[in-house]
Amino acid sequence: MDNKGKIKKLIDLRNEAKLGGGQKRIDKQHEQGKLTARERIEMLLDDGSFEELDMFVTHRCSNFGLEKTKYKGDGVVTGHGTIDGRIVYVFAQDFTIWGGSLSETMAQKICKVMDLAMKVGAPVIGVNDSGGARIQEGVNSLAGYAEIFERNILASGVIPQISAIFGPCAGGAVYSPALTDFIMMTENTSYMFVTGPKVVKTVTGENISVEDLGGANVHASKSGVSHFKVENEEEGILLIRKLLSYLPQNNLEEPPLVETSDPIDRMEDSLNELVPDNPNLPYDIKDVIHLMVDDGEFLEVHRNYAKNIVVGFSRFDGQSVGIVANQPSFLAGVLDCNASRKAARFVRFCDAFNIPILTLVDVPGFLPGSGQEYAGIINEGAKLMFAFGEATVPKVTITLRKSYGGAHDVMSCKQLRGDFNYAWPSAQIAVMGAKGAIEVLEGRNVAKIEDETERLEYILKKTDEYEEAFANPYQAASYGYIDDVIEPRNTRFRIIRALQSLQTKRVSNPMKKHSNIPL
Repeated sequence: MDNKGKIKKLIDLRNEAKLGGGQKRIDKQHEQGKLTARERIEMLLDDGSFEELDMFVTHRCSNFGLEKTKYKGDGVVTGHGTIDGRIVYVFAQDFTIWGGSLSETMAQKICKVMDLAMKVGAPVIGVNDSGGARIQEGVNSLAGYAEIFERNILASGVIPQISAIFGPCAGGAVYSPALTDFIMMTENTSYMFVTGPKVVKTVTGENISVEDLGGANVHASKSGVSHFKVENEEEGILLIRKLLSYLPQNNLEEPPLVETSDPIDRMEDSLNELVPDNPNLPYDIKDVIHLMVDDGEFLEVHRNYAKNIVVGFSRFDGQSVGIVANQPSFLAGVLDCNASRKAARFVRFCDAFNIPILTLVDVPGFLPGSGQEYAGIINEGAKLMFAFGEATVPKVTITLRKSYGGAHDVMSCKQLRGDFNYAWPSAQIAVMGAKGAIEVLEGRNVAKIEDETERLEYILKKTDEYEEAFANPYQAASYGYIDDVIEPRNTRFRIIRALQSLQTKRVSNPMKKHSNIPL
């Protein structure tokens, strides 16, 4: 065969590989409202930037007649490209080939791009759309999963890892996304579970649908497995690109700076009136966030899960910042097991990737009750405290209103190495609220007063005295636990100034193999 013939053969083989499992299966994928692996990568990456690897890889299995059919690429498209000009490594499982099932060679392809990403220090984005392990390959497919898992573990905290679940993800396949930093699921077309409805029915007798067992809504709101829920793949892909804009390439780099026309000293007079005078009335903490950050942009993480705490990314003067904020409009902003764990993981991510943390505090305490105690609120709250205390990135904390008891300590207080701790004039920093405090402090005296009117007057008097002493930030400021009491409308400026002064911050934790966070 001459060179012309060899080149034609190459082109034909490439075209064959790009068809995956064939046009019929591609059409079926589209009918289900799903894109193909190559379409997903093309949409995700900058135009013309994708460089594919291992296009001609095929499986090596000779069991159950599998050797009679081989597809080039073997069920996954892998390679690298750019997003906004920054290098990323990608793999996208191809459901048109053996249902995207994982084989030994597919695992090797995925591991190759993960190894390359670690070498060069670039994010990895995995698109999952797979029926699980390729049963015909037996233990080889299980070994392939484990090879991927080990790389997820070693890459954790070194390079950002993002998983998009754009189809089925079941059995052992779920653990790779679970080991990554962020998981995204599409409504109606994706699901995740360790065991499917049929196995659940056989073992427990429970009748449950795929959607109710492991759909996007379940994992976005109930389990917290999924950080983002999107309506369709196009929205999900755009969200991945947006998310990466807040992140550095790796743990040795800083997040990218973005030019902004939003003035540093922009005043927001409405912040002066936003917190109600009545400390028991709610308000939306997201209103506060949108008013302070660059151009009002806030990318919320875990929006539908543990709504009593809000976490996500914004920018201040172009600098990427992670925000953790109690949400008074949901459960009064109280900390419970789910909220503590949600915030702790986000704080640890930010710390791993050099993203400063802004904490907005309005917390009445931890949620009481046997349900929370049995669920391990002690350990869960300790996780959040551990995360804040361990973090060495710049930390700015602003107490807007309530900051009571142990929850005050947990929310990035000065003693957990908070760099700048500010408070609004509406802040109330105390062991507990006035009503509970008077019940403890004045219980015996109140019991001695027989006349009900006198008793109520005494309680009101002592409550007023307690509020006068503690329903303000000045006692904490007198001890230096609050660095300054600031005017709410000036908060944006003070945050930016604080972050500017902390740009050269250098803090290291004691030498150790690793910490033992209370998991």
